[in-house]
Parts: sequence; C-alpha cells; structure tokens
Amino acid sequence: MGGSDLVVQDLSVGYGPVRALRRVSLEVPEAAVVTVLGGNGAGKSTLLRAVSRTLSFHGGATTGGTVTLGGRRIDGIGPDRVVAAGVSQVPEGRRVFARMTVADNLRAGALGAAGGRADRAVALRRVHELFPVLAERAQQRAGLLSGGEQQMLAVARALMAVPKVLLLDEPSLGLAPLMAARIADTVREINEQGTSVLLVEQNAALALRLATHAHVLEVGEVTLSGPTAELAASDEVRRRYLGVVDEDAAADAASATRSHPALPRWEG
Repeated sequence: MGGSDLVVQDLSVGYGPVRALRRVSLEVPEAAVVTVLGGNGAGKSTLLRAVSRTLSFHGGATTGGTVTLGGRRIDGIGPDRVVAAGVSQVPEGRRVFARMTVADNLRAGALGAAGGRADRAVALRRVHELFPVLAERAQQRAGLLSGGEQQMLAVARALMAVPKVLLLDEPSLGLAPLMAARIADTVREINEQGTSVLLVEQNAALALRLATHAHVLEVGEVTLSGPTAELAASDEVRRRYLGVVDEDAAADAASATRSHPALPRWEG
C-alpha cells in the first residue's frame, strides 16, 4: 500500500440499537478518487463520520472493523488527531461559520494541521488559487456568500489542514447545475494535485465521471463495487442511479400491455 492509502475493513456502526453499517470494506488508493453511491438512509454520511471519528457527535459508535491510513490505524484516535494524521471532512450542507469572515473560516480549518506557519501560508495560497473569489471576499462574513461560494469555502477550509485524503459529503447538494459542475472541476483539480478523495454523492452521473472506482451502499451494506466504467454500464446502476430505463424491459412491458389491455374501470 502507498503512504496515504485509506483502507476501511469490515466496518460496522450503530446508533444505539440501530445498525447503520454492516461490515463495510473499501479502499481509497493514494491519489485516487473513490465514490460511494446510494439513496437517502443508505449510510453514506455515517461512513464518512466513522472515518473522520465524528460519529459520537451524532450519537453513533463504531462496533467493529478497522480504518487505516498508510497502514496505521486511525479508528481509535480522536477527531483532531485524525485531521493531524491527514484526513479532513467536508460535511453535507456546507456548514460554514456564518458569522465569521471568510479569512477566519480558513484559519479555523488550519487549527488541526500538523504543519507550522509556513505550511499554513502554502495552504492558503493553494486555496486562493483554487477559489479566487475567497481571496476577494476574505473580510466578508461567510453567511453572506452564495450557496456555491459557501461550498467553495467549506472545501477550502478542509484543505487548510493539508489532508492526504479529503472526505466530501454531497458537495453538489442544492447547487445549480453550472455551480455543481464548477465544484466537480475543482475536485478533479484537487485530486490532480495529489490529494485522494472519498466522495459521497447522490448525483451519480457526476460522481461516476470524477471517480475511478465506486461502491454502492444500500441499507448499510456494500452491494456493488468495481471500476466506475463497469458500474456505469451496469443495468442496475443505470436504472436506479442514472435514471436510464432498460429499453428491452420497457419494450416487453409495452408488448404485454398491448396483449393484455387493462380492464375497464368501474364507475360508482
């Protein structure tokens, strides 16, 4: 394994008596983008919280399995040490510090970083290059930014910790298609600069374009896994997540309807 491979092995999670994840395993190779697909309640956000060690903030707990980064276990340490080890999470819903300025939000993101002042300066230059609007609005309150700009700030704040692996939870949620495409382009650029990405995204078409490998999570279990090209060609994935109708099945159904027309409706 590479120095920043993230490996989740047989991970199980519960919220009290409710089992949210059941023996989930996946790997994010160094400098790769891996995506997790699934509907609401599948356990996608829970998976990211388990990796970042923030489950306890939501009333959950890991009940089995391991999480390692570069061969070293991180499933038994605190969230601050996970950040220092090289894993940063961008939570769903942007969740910027609305009353703080853009600059202060970015400084807050660097608090858990392992490096010193010089590293923070390099990280700040990087996020300003990725998101020039954040440099222009450094002294503006984050709550006054547009939704797309707040998403940029949320990603930039996580990057201030100089992560080896970035956990992204629904980055396109609630954004107009053009802004979602801009965020996707930025994720691609972040990855090309050497940061691995574990992406949770309901926009399956966008996720499959960004990632090289995908996992489908249903009711807390991985039901499909493989290269994105293979999953994108899967009838099940196309039907359930890409909105593509199985043309043969549709033709069969139409033929059956013509052969057996519906009974007349009784009027009361």
